Amino acid sequence: MVSKLTIEYDGTDFSGWARQPDERTVQEELERALRTVLGESDSAGEPLKLVVAGRTDRGVHAWGQVASYAHEAVDPLRLNGLLPDDLSVLSCEPAPAGFDARRDATSRTYCYRVLARRTRSAFERRRVFWWPGRLERAALEECARTLLGRHDFTAFTPTETGHSRFVRDVARAEWLGDGELLEFWIEADTFLRHMNRALVGTMLDVAAGLMGVEAFKELLDGSPRSAAGRTAPAHGLALVRVSYLGD
Repeated sequence: MVSKLTIEYDGTDFSGWARQPDERTVQEELERALRTVLGESDSAGEPLKLVVAGRTDRGVHAWGQVASYAHEAVDPLRLNGLLPDDLSVLSCEPAPAGFDARRDATSRTYCYRVLARRTRSAFERRRVFWWPGRLERAALEECARTLLGRHDFTAFTPTETGHSRFVRDVARAEWLGDGELLEFWIEADTFLRHMNRALVGTMLDVAAGLMGVEAFKELLDGSPRSAAGRTAPAHGLALVRVSYLGD
């Protein structure tokens, strides 16, 4: 018996998804609530553990995170009654036998939000990256178009990494928004650590005239991290959706 959770959270006060000693994490909060409702063990008698589709970093949000666990589905209202206000279970439903939220995902979609204006926002400060400087929209859009397809993203992940494969397949990459609030949407099979934030930071450097579009394109052939630009802060990023066969 396997169940599928769809979750949203404000990542501001979490140290990321994954459980860590002496840190507040999404995984720990959710597992504590599930153990309270279901008991201490899963259907196989092992300590109940969640498998997640994408391990978000400290400060990153989620609008549609997905996790699975080996036990019966429960009413989301029961779980939400035990969870803090910055974490909510949107749905909890039975899943096919053997379902694994991470392994069975076919793609993940992220959105990075940028506030491009001279003055900061009091209301959006926890969910948007304020960019008061120069920004050439056409350069952003051209950079995004070059991301489509299969590329080597070594330049967009920390040098010290556990990744052994740096090629990713990008199905969607575009900047949306006509006013001061811009959104970068990207969908790929999987992502490298900090990949989206490094992409956004580097594209903003291009839009500010600090790097050329052609130089950005060359980064997609496996250039070192030092050749790319800044890493945008975590609070502008959200995991939007996880897709599976049949969706």
